[in-house]
Amino acid sequence: MLTISNLSVFVGEKKVLDDINFIFEKNKIYIIMGPNGSGKSTFAHSIMGNPAYTLSKKSRIVFNNNNITALSADKRAKKGIFMSFQSPVSLSGVSVFQLMRTAVDGNLDVLKLKEKMEKYAKSLHIVQNLMERSFNEGASGGEKKKLEILQAGILEPKVAIFDEVDTGVDVDALKLIFTFLKQKRKQNTYIFITHNGKILKYVKPDVVLIFKDGKLVQEGNAKLIQQIENDGYEKNKGLAS
Repeated sequence: MLTISNLSVFVGEKKVLDDINFIFEKNKIYIIMGPNGSGKSTFAHSIMGNPAYTLSKKSRIVFNNNNITALSADKRAKKGIFMSFQSPVSLSGVSVFQLMRTAVDGNLDVLKLKEKMEKYAKSLHIVQNLMERSFNEGASGGEKKKLEILQAGILEPKVAIFDEVDTGVDVDALKLIFTFLKQKRKQNTYIFITHNGKILKYVKPDVVLIFKDGKLVQEGNAKLIQQIENDGYEKNKGLAS
């Protein structure tokens, strides 16, 4: 479904990801972990097409048999890739509804879109005035995360990448977020990026990927997270430098 081949990424002259190869399959849940600065978020941004990162000439990103390596972030989004950000931005003068109306690009009737948004906001306990004001303006960290999850629910992407959705969110909000995602998940592929093994309380991954020093160094199942929680990255087999 989403094939990453020979992915090496640079910020200026500095290589921040080194020759990543992996295939994300349809209808599976992935968790990506690693120490701070290991390349987890850079990997996500590279998949999404963030122009701040430069890919090597050999790098290939193929989505549903289409080479999207050179596509802009908005074109990748239209093809069905979504990413929630670790630190969501605010958009002055643009409401949540206006943003989503642009995002769905006429694929959903305006009234149905409004009904859907109101229903999802209720499920996520998003207060009405937050929906009416400028996007993310005056919102807490947890509220911003909820608004991004609402977007994912509306857009129904084929691949959804959640960058540290469990950071800066209280326990009650986390339960709401993951309950919502489970209910709305169809044949989607979910990729959760986190540094916290406690995410296993809310989601059961099919595959766990470990990044270290810009490389994909290990692949396993949920037991791998437990090993890292117990022993740390350095002591875990296969992760020592």
